[in-house]
Amino acid sequence: MRVWQPGSHLTMQRGAEVEDWSWRRTRRRLATLARLTAPYRARTTLSIFSLLLATATALAPPFLSKYAIDDGIKKNNLGALWVIVAIFLLAGLANWGMSYVQTYLTGWVGERILADLRMKLFGHLQRLSLGFFERNRAGVIISRLTNDVEALDQLVTDGVTTLVQSTLTLIGTAILLLVLDWRLALATLAVIPIMSVGTILFRIYSSRAYAAVRERLGLVTATLAEDIAGMRIVQAFTREERNTANFREVAEHYRAANMQTVVLNAVYFPFVDLVSTVALAVVLGYGGHLYFQGAVTLGTLFAFLLYVQNFFDPVQQLSQLYSTFLSATAALDKIMDVLDEEPHVLDKPGARELPTVVGHVRFERVRFGYGNGPDVLPDFDLDVPAGTTVALVGHTGAGKSTIAKLLARFYDPRDGRITFDDVDLRDVTQASLRRQLGIVPQEGFLFAGTVAENMAFGRPDAPAEEIVRAAEAVGAHEFILRLENGYETEVQERGSRLSLGQRQLIALARALLADPRILILDEATSSVDIGTERKIEQAVRLLLSGRTAFIIAHRLSTIRDADLIVVLEHGQIVEQGSHVVLMQKQGLYTSLYGDWAEDVA
Repeated sequence: MRVWQPGSHLTMQRGAEVEDWSWRRTRRRLATLARLTAPYRARTTLSIFSLLLATATALAPPFLSKYAIDDGIKKNNLGALWVIVAIFLLAGLANWGMSYVQTYLTGWVGERILADLRMKLFGHLQRLSLGFFERNRAGVIISRLTNDVEALDQLVTDGVTTLVQSTLTLIGTAILLLVLDWRLALATLAVIPIMSVGTILFRIYSSRAYAAVRERLGLVTATLAEDIAGMRIVQAFTREERNTANFREVAEHYRAANMQTVVLNAVYFPFVDLVSTVALAVVLGYGGHLYFQGAVTLGTLFAFLLYVQNFFDPVQQLSQLYSTFLSATAALDKIMDVLDEEPHVLDKPGARELPTVVGHVRFERVRFGYGNGPDVLPDFDLDVPAGTTVALVGHTGAGKSTIAKLLARFYDPRDGRITFDDVDLRDVTQASLRRQLGIVPQEGFLFAGTVAENMAFGRPDAPAEEIVRAAEAVGAHEFILRLENGYETEVQERGSRLSLGQRQLIALARALLADPRILILDEATSSVDIGTERKIEQAVRLLLSGRTAFIIAHRLSTIRDADLIVVLEHGQIVEQGSHVVLMQKQGLYTSLYGDWAEDVA
């Protein structure tokens, strides 16, 4: 059985993007890096200057060796030899000093660039619309902030230095070879076309391979994150072996992608060594011939041997860097894709603050669908007076959750409008809207932190007394006091140390403390003990009091007690009214209610 791997179909597309060296895409990459580097321009300039000096001093020893042999050793001129040795040592000390400055500054700038990039990505994700997170797996998004930024780390902190230094060394060495003896230099550099062909082939085959590696790594991270997040369900349905098999196949695809790069490296880098050996053989053979003819000195021949080694070392370093460069380029493209993602829901220019609302909610000829899909709500009208509790009921896919998302303005309708107290939601800022809106999800989501911090999530400045009063009101105070540190107990990620019922009570207390004017409640269907269920019902009644509330209802008690029950089918209202009125109609609601009653029984 093949494992479904969302996003894997993009591998070839991403590979094509990495190979896209058009001016437009290259300019985007350079512009992104330039913007990240701009705040540290002074240190970057100093780092480049120190790199130039370090490279220049590194090129000096072979040239000095020529004069040490020709003018010192062969002529028995000890004074000249000591002068050259002293210059040799000074060049070494200068190289050490400049290399230290360059390494420190490059690391300093690189780490700050990466920290800025992480913060920029995280901040951008906070502003994206809900649809982005519904389209993308959490693990893939996490991979952008971890694996892809880490790939850039290797390029920014080490790769750029290697690229500049190796390129300068390569050019400087070629110039010095020509200065020493142009004939021997041309003979030595004759191997360059052969190596260029190999390098071009390596680039063609490796670019797609490294893009695939980045893609597969994102899938590994996504699969792992999803499995860990859903471990309770995995174990409840004894899916451990199946999930292990699925992860093994995902990991195998990642290993296979890595093996393609291993094979390419195993062919290419020994090939560079072979070309280097051929070049050394040319120097020894042709250089020896010129020496016997008196055309070159022994010092020149010795310097040539050192420079040829210097010439091919940068070639190999650049070749090794190419894999890092490809990986970083693929990572940068993915990061840019996230940064290029625009929120679908934006505050329009001149959007105003939503004044305190009474809670009159109206849907006026609202038409909505997800993405380019068909309409989920084809032509939806609903008028809810302030203080009304509305129970939304219907089969799965009827449009209940869509209505809740539109109320919170996670999406905007295609046509029509939604108003609070006759104010179009698109005319006000999202922040001011959501300050008056409370959402209690189906499963009480808690963040890593204390119980008190989770309760005050919507009001971080809430005093301790109000937090306690909110907990007492929903019936959570007693069990919180029984925790090891009371309100200061760490609940861990997703509140894993608490039961489902306890998490729901804390979520209800959080909503009560925020004191919203309009409430959206997705009631949990999971089983809890009778005592906790009664506490939850009491807490819900308290929370609904005096507020306009929309409930995706599952509990019979909530459905019966609602002021208005709206029955949905295919995004349209087929029935609405009180429980008594709808039961008398003997329509869809009666059928649904009968099914729920049988389930409870």
